[in-house]
Amino acid sequence: MIDSAPKIAIFVDVQNIYYTSRHTFARHFNYQKFWDEIAAQGEIVQAYAYAIDKGDSKQAQFQQILRGIGFEVKLKPFIQRRDGSAKGDWDVGITIDVLAAAPDVDIIVLASGDGDFALLLDAARTKYQCQSQVYGVDKLTAAALIDSCDLYRQINASLLL
Repeated sequence: MIDSAPKIAIFVDVQNIYYTSRHTFARHFNYQKFWDEIAAQGEIVQAYAYAIDKGDSKQAQFQQILRGIGFEVKLKPFIQRRDGSAKGDWDVGITIDVLAAAPDVDIIVLASGDGDFALLLDAARTKYQCQSQVYGVDKLTAAALIDSCDLYRQINASLLL
């Protein structure tokens, strides 16, 4: 029997990674190094980057870079409320996509520090026996999320531009 490479699905909460990396390191996340690190573990069969679309040209250029690496970029419009607050998260969309991918992959890789995803990773492991990896900025990643995954990878200088 020939062992095949593990099938991997990647889900990146772009806003979370952007703001936590910028806040902690004043640097940008290196998506190519991230991709290469994961690709070394098996076959990437799905890869999604979830972002908020504000319609500016720098953002469009960044989204093209992500597509060039291999990500499918999913966009939601930026919503400015009357009270001045903003809305735009992908928690439900990421959850739906992870649960849709889980039956067909061996490893789920989530780049986010959002503790709301802890239940999602627990459910994927219980129902589909998927392993999970979380990439997050150490002091800004929820303890529940770290506890829910099989492997936690701290974002540090090796994954920054």
